[in-house]
Amino acid sequence: MKKIIAITLLIMGMSAHAEDASYTIKLMTPETALKAAQAALKKCREDGFQVAVAVVDRTGQAQVMLRDRLAGMHTPGAALDKAWSAASFKSNTTQLAEATQAGKPSSGIRQIDRVLAIGGGIMIEAGGTLYGAVGVSGAPNGDADDMCARAGVKLVAEDLELSM
Repeated sequence: MKKIIAITLLIMGMSAHAEDASYTIKLMTPETALKAAQAALKKCREDGFQVAVAVVDRTGQAQVMLRDRLAGMHTPGAALDKAWSAASFKSNTTQLAEATQAGKPSSGIRQIDRVLAIGGGIMIEAGGTLYGAVGVSGAPNGDADDMCARAGVKLVAEDLELSM
């Protein structure tokens, strides 16, 4: 009888340990990512800007890339890197730019490949969960890129909150 109890406790302990060995994450659907990108592009167009918009998931993998007809050739790569930077560092890129200025302790972050510490990368968060980020490039400055990216995030945030 003692052996059976010992084996049962061992198995129960092993299954509890197995549960701790993994975790579950939530990802945006491609449709949600596209909706965010289209809203960001629409906002920039309304403001008279030709831009590229990228949406990445929480792991930094590209889900959507939209480039307006007259957006510069550099804008798709910059938009993707802004979105990647925001998702990777869990920080909007305007704040990342401030935190990584020359002479600050985190300034070396700017030397990492793909980091683009300039406005235009906004995290997509809902219910305390990071889903990814929107990156916009091509407006006259980072603040304008931020406004367009925020329009994309705003449109999908409620959908993500409701899906939790």
